Amino acid sequence: MAGTKGKRQTVRDMLLSLALIGLMAGVIYLFIPHDDHAPALKRVDYRAELLSARRAAAYPVAAPEGLAETWKATSVRYQDDPYDAWHLGYQDPEGQYVAIEQSTQRAAAFIDDASQGAHETKVTQSIGGQTWQRYTGGRYDALVLHGKGSTTVVTGTASFAQLTKMAQALRTG
Repeated sequence: MAGTKGKRQTVRDMLLSLALIGLMAGVIYLFIPHDDHAPALKRVDYRAELLSARRAAAYPVAAPEGLAETWKATSVRYQDDPYDAWHLGYQDPEGQYVAIEQSTQRAAAFIDDASQGAHETKVTQSIGGQTWQRYTGGRYDALVLHGKGSTTVVTGTASFAQLTKMAQALRTG
C-alpha cells in the first residue's frame, strides 16, 4: 500500500503544477497588449509627385481638390514606362480604399488591372458633365472615364457613393 500513496501524490503534484502553469499563462496573456485592428495608415504628401506627373504625362493628370480632411492620401506613384501611369490611393472617412488610376495603356487591359477584374455594367452616371461607366467586381468596384488617349479609373473597396465623391473632386491642372 505504500506505493499507492506515492503515486497519488505524484499525480496530485502534477495536476497542481499544470494548474499553476495555466494560471501563469493567463496572467501573462492579460498583461500583453492585444490589438486586432490594422495599423493606422500614414498620410502622404503627393504634391511633388503630382507636379512631376503633370509635367511628364501625355494627358491631364487628375487629383482631388476640396475633399474633407477625413480623406487620407496613403500612396502615390507616377510611372512613364511602358505607359504613362498615375496612381493616387486614399483611405475614405469610412476606412475604405479609393484610388485614382490613369494611364495611356489600352483601356480594356488597364481597366481590368486597375479594378482587379471588375466587370462593366449597363449603368452610367454623369459626374461633372462627363459620363462615367460603372464596373462591379468581387473585390473592387469602379467608375471609368474614357478620355482622349487615356483612361481614368476611380476604384476601390468603397461604396459607389464614395467613389462618386472622389470623381466629383477630381481636377486636372
